[in-house]
Amino acid sequence: MASNFNKDFVEERPAGRAIMHDGRGLAASRERDDRPAIVVVGASARAFAESACRAGWAVYAADLFGDVDLHHAAVDVIRASAGVGYPHGLPAALAAWPPAPCVYTGAIENHPEIINALARGRPVAGCSAASVIAVRDPGRLAAAIRTAGGSFPETFTDPAGLPCDGSFVVKPLASAGGRNICRWRGGTESPATGRVWQRFIAGDPWSAAFVADPGGCRLIGTSHQLVGRRWCGAGPFAYCGSVSVPLDHVSGPLRAMFERLGGTLAATFGLVGLFNIDVIMDTRGDVWVLEANPRPTASMELVERATGESLAAAHLAACGWASPQHRQPAASSGSPIWSKAIVFASRSGGDVVVPPDRLETATAAWSDADGMPAIADIPQPNSRIPPGAPILTVFARAKTPAQSLTILRQRVTQLRQLVADIG
Repeated sequence: MASNFNKDFVEERPAGRAIMHDGRGLAASRERDDRPAIVVVGASARAFAESACRAGWAVYAADLFGDVDLHHAAVDVIRASAGVGYPHGLPAALAAWPPAPCVYTGAIENHPEIINALARGRPVAGCSAASVIAVRDPGRLAAAIRTAGGSFPETFTDPAGLPCDGSFVVKPLASAGGRNICRWRGGTESPATGRVWQRFIAGDPWSAAFVADPGGCRLIGTSHQLVGRRWCGAGPFAYCGSVSVPLDHVSGPLRAMFERLGGTLAATFGLVGLFNIDVIMDTRGDVWVLEANPRPTASMELVERATGESLAAAHLAACGWASPQHRQPAASSGSPIWSKAIVFASRSGGDVVVPPDRLETATAAWSDADGMPAIADIPQPNSRIPPGAPILTVFARAKTPAQSLTILRQRVTQLRQLVADIG
C-alpha cells in the first residue's frame, strides 16, 4: 500500500506472519551484488528504497507490507506484522543482514527506543533518538517555531476548561499522517499521557521538505497536502496525498519563512538528513506549524519525480555516506506538477483482494503518459485488504496543479471501479 508515508501513518493493515523473508537466496544475492548495502525500515519502505536503489545502493528493507514494487527494488525484504514483529521485533530481525547503515522512515519516530536499539547494531543514517524526542515535544517545538517567526496552535495536555464545540482537536503524540485525530466534543477523559488537545486551525495544508547537514539546512521542496479527501476514502484528518509546488512557484516571503523555520529546527534540535514540517496557512496568510517529522516523508518522492534529484542520495550524503553511483532520472519536462493519492478500501465493504497483474495492465497507459510508474505500493498477490485500509498509491503529472489534481481524481475513480470489478 501507500508509500513511504505512504504508510507514514499506517500501522494497521494486517501483514500476515510476524516476520517473513521474501524467500530469495540471501547468500547468493550477496555473492552476485557488489553494491554497498543500505538498510531501510519503517511502516513503509518502498519510496526510500526505490530512491536508494537508483542511487546505486543494494537495499535491504523491512516494513509492514512487503509490496510488489519494494521487492523489485530490494535485495531482501522482511515483512513485519503490526503488533507482533513491528516495530519491536525489527532490530533482532535485521541481524542477518550486512552491518550497513540503517535509514528509518515513518512512523519509527514514534518509537525512539527502536532507534536506539537499531543504533546498537549498526550506524543509523538519520536523526538521533534524542533529537526525535526533542523536536516532537510540543512545548519545545512551539518555542523554536516562535523564535523563527512562525506560529504554533495553543496546545494542552489536559482538556479541563477547554471548549467542547470542536474548536480544538484531540490527537495522540505517537502518531503520523493524521491517524486518530478528532474534534474535541467533550467527554469523561482525564489527562492521559501521549495525548494533547490543540486548537483547530482552518486553512490550506502545506508541507515543506528540507535536508540538513553540519553545514546548514536546505529547503528542497514544498507541496499542498491532501487531507481527509472522501474520493480517496480517507478519514477526516488522514493524510491521503500531495500536490507538488515547485520552489519557483512559492512566493518570496513564504519561501523565506519556510527557510527560517527549517534552519531554526535543524539548529535547535540537531536534525540531520531529510525532514519536513506540516503547516497550515490561514486566510490571513499566517503560517501555523502543526508538527515536524524528523525523517523522510511521503510527499518527498514528488520532489524526486519533478527534479530528478535522488533524495536518498541527499539524505545519506547529509549523514556522511556518499552514494556509489547516482543514476539520476531525467526530470519531467514541460509538465512539472506531480501529485499522488493514497487509495483506501471502502469502510463499508468487505476485504479487497487485488491481482497486481490486472492493476499494472490497467494502468500501463498512465505510466507511459507520465514517463514513470503511475501506481506504487502494489499489494502482494492474494493480500486481503480490510475495510478502511490503504490499497495503493496513484500518481499523476500535468502542467498545472489543477490539471494534475483532476487527472489524479480521474485515475482514483477508475481504480475504484477496477477494484470493485475484481476485488
